[in-house]
Amino acid sequence: MANEEEKNPKKKPSTGFNILSGDSTDGHGGYGVGTINLDNVSPVIIDPTTDEIYVDVGALHARSALEKRKKLVKTREEVPDGHTAWIVWVTLQRTEEGPHYYGIGACEFFFNAEAKRAWKSMPEHVNNMDKSMKGKVVVDHMDAKSKQMLRNYLIEFDKEVYERSSDEVKAGLQD
Repeated sequence: MANEEEKNPKKKPSTGFNILSGDSTDGHGGYGVGTINLDNVSPVIIDPTTDEIYVDVGALHARSALEKRKKLVKTREEVPDGHTAWIVWVTLQRTEEGPHYYGIGACEFFFNAEAKRAWKSMPEHVNNMDKSMKGKVVVDHMDAKSKQMLRNYLIEFDKEVYERSSDEVKAGLQD
């Protein structure tokens, strides 16, 4: 009996959730089945107050430059004299014609850098990233300036990718 336990040590319980790179189901159907592939999702940070817009992959793990060195508080009201920036989940999809912007999910990030305080809704981030990955466009709560900044950034990044995008993506980024 003891010999059998040595051969089959107890396994740690699985969390059931993994984030992996690449196609984890490449023919075997074992480990990695049911995981989320974030290869085609990019977090775009928009700060309309400073006119900054850039991709920061650290946001995938809540470690973007915008989020670092700030204490997250439970309510928006706890951030003194804050202003809104946006973390926008942009998903690319490849087709025979080439890549295109497939889904966009914008999430508010309210902060005061001097006070080192910030607020964001984690459920909003999770849900809007998921919607972006499913080809939805969630930008209706963004201000006009931020939407225009995002539209211009995506066009400047690759005009052909933008032109191949759906009418829903293009309409969502109009004022």
